[in-house]
Amino acid sequence: MAIESFLPLSESKNTVEKLVKEKPNLKDLTTVESPGKPTSAIFLENREIKTKRRKTQKNNKEIQKIKITPAERDSILIITEKPQAAQKIALALGNPSKKTEGKVSYYELERNNEKILVCSAVGHLFALDYKKGQKGYPIYEIEWVPSYTKKSAGFTKAYYNIIKKLSLKAREIIVATDFDIEGEVIGWNILRFICKKNNAKRMKYSTLTSQELQKSYDSPLKELAWGNAYAGETRHILDWLYGINLSRALMSAIKTSGSFRILSIGRVQGPALKIIVDREKEILNFKPVPYWDVFALSNGLRFKHTEQIFDKSLLNKFKKIKDTIAETKSSQQSLSPPVPFDLTTLQREAYRLHGMSPSETLKVAQKLYLDGLISYPRTSSQKIPKEIEPKKILKVLEKYFPETKYASRSLPVEGKKSDPAHPSIFPTGEFSALKGSEEKLYNLIVKRFVSAFCKDAITNNKKITLSSEDIKFTLSGLTIKEPGWLKVYPMKIQEMEIPDLSGKVKIDKIEFEEKETQPPKRYTPSSLISLLEKKNLGTKSTRSIIVDTLFDRGYLDGKSIQATQLGLKLIESLEKYSPIIIDENLTRQLEEEMEKIQVSTSDFQKKEEDIIEKAKRLISDITKEFKTKEKEIGKTLSQGLEGLRKEQQENNTLMSCPNCKKSNLRILFNKASRRYFIGCSSYPDCKQTYSLPPNALIKKADKTCEFDGFSKLLAIRKGKRPWEFCFNPECKIEKEKRDTWKKKSEETEE
Repeated sequence: MAIESFLPLSESKNTVEKLVKEKPNLKDLTTVESPGKPTSAIFLENREIKTKRRKTQKNNKEIQKIKITPAERDSILIITEKPQAAQKIALALGNPSKKTEGKVSYYELERNNEKILVCSAVGHLFALDYKKGQKGYPIYEIEWVPSYTKKSAGFTKAYYNIIKKLSLKAREIIVATDFDIEGEVIGWNILRFICKKNNAKRMKYSTLTSQELQKSYDSPLKELAWGNAYAGETRHILDWLYGINLSRALMSAIKTSGSFRILSIGRVQGPALKIIVDREKEILNFKPVPYWDVFALSNGLRFKHTEQIFDKSLLNKFKKIKDTIAETKSSQQSLSPPVPFDLTTLQREAYRLHGMSPSETLKVAQKLYLDGLISYPRTSSQKIPKEIEPKKILKVLEKYFPETKYASRSLPVEGKKSDPAHPSIFPTGEFSALKGSEEKLYNLIVKRFVSAFCKDAITNNKKITLSSEDIKFTLSGLTIKEPGWLKVYPMKIQEMEIPDLSGKVKIDKIEFEEKETQPPKRYTPSSLISLLEKKNLGTKSTRSIIVDTLFDRGYLDGKSIQATQLGLKLIESLEKYSPIIIDENLTRQLEEEMEKIQVSTSDFQKKEEDIIEKAKRLISDITKEFKTKEKEIGKTLSQGLEGLRKEQQENNTLMSCPNCKKSNLRILFNKASRRYFIGCSSYPDCKQTYSLPPNALIKKADKTCEFDGFSKLLAIRKGKRPWEFCFNPECKIEKEKRDTWKKKSEETEE
């Protein structure tokens, strides 16, 4: 997929020697002063430069010729994915001097008498785009273009320019982006499109600690990880082709109904949404069935019948029970520590313990990694290899975490999952004062790591069974004999001590509790990501992004994920007219084929081309069928859109307006200021308004303020926990919160 035509050819760095100053600086050596704007010599080719002298009456023919010679390529250039990584690597390898151009920094240093330059990208510096002239759908002609050509990524141009400039000084280039498929694509694109190189050495590391970075630099891989590079590029191309063509098809369909809304569907988005819609249908179609739990009271204890009773007439036989035979069985159980964190498990536990969304967890974990406090978080591994020297890490952690003293195992408990690129998520041993979500997540990672080296927890278990002919009641209890890892990791086990009972036991009372069967639970962001992993849909890095996108498009709503009317109608129309779009088996097959590229050792490009050609044929078939059903699909989508609007209107209606007392207050959005506010539905007759926090999605909390009875709201910001508040500016409780926050801020500043 390489392209060359849209990028200028690289120029050699040139210098012009001037004898104006005794000690010329770098600018003097690399800038040619000429009438007009000064031009850096790096943008000049190795050619003769003609400089016209100012015309005079005496001489207007004389031309001065200056010979420009290429600058020596005398440096090793290391290119990282993020600025923080560049700084860490530079500090690990020597005593760097920091240079800044256009608000972008890079580093110069010497190591073993070699000059080293360290610079960074800022994530992807290139993005896929379609070649101009293609209209409608399907379209297939695409190319990598600099990200800065898009207005939203204009800031990346400064990083692009610095890498281009420094590459002209480099005799050798080392790619040091994150070692995964995304990092490999980032490095490969920079290498081929900016540096004009076909290959380079590769630093591989899992932590940003000085020791590991030095080792990675001294023993680099001889070339890029081509399996990762081609698998990553293939994924980008597939996602782009599916996304642009299927989304255009949806937009075209909804326009036929006279409606308009930005809609999208993707290779993984479709199957993920179908999973949620299927669960929603189960809930909507669920019919509760009554049943009874039966309890026997004896010796101050409550025993439960082993089965639920669905036939009410069977309850009569329990009323006759007066005596039973008791039997007590005791046992010990050994509970192993939980396995080390991979990304999905970390996201699940962070949600369980701290209510952090999967995307927030990944964002915070990435920050901790870049600060050098934990290992690379985008991993599938549950292994702690001896190469990371875990005992040394535990020794350092003792200074800050006293519970580390319980880590007495010589070898850690490990899980089954592994990752060829990185170990499990672990603390590096470096420490920094943290607050809020960063502190919570770091402490959780430390405790999980330490617990893997702790002894098993041992429980004493006891079970009493009361028998009356064929009817049995049971009661179980346990006590913790040896807490082991439970002293370290936040896992609660409910203890209940019960006596030993044996022989004939009198029943004091029989109780019945009438209940109803419950519908299946809705997914949470955490449980949905776990399910996507189990079904092999998406990657560890993209699953949380996919879930966020489904929310952003209006297909999902709620903390317990619920499909909106638009989401329901979208899946309904695709199931009827184009079911292959939401077929998870097809998506899984493509994932498996890309995984084969990742682990292969040859024929990368052919394997990439085969998968892409297969996808193109599939997309052609889908879109051909789609076009014949556009109006029908558009009509169904329009119904979903209307349903979504009604849902939103209902969800945004709060309470009776305290000003006019006739209409209701509603959450509204001002497109000009791009802020939510509250206004009366009787506007312009009633102009009552309330301000709301900026830069946040505002939703009803379905609660009322205990002080003034106003509706409570949620301010939702990406990567942060929702903030619940009362919107009444005169609310006493909110005023106290603001005063407390202000006081803490002042104390922190002092």
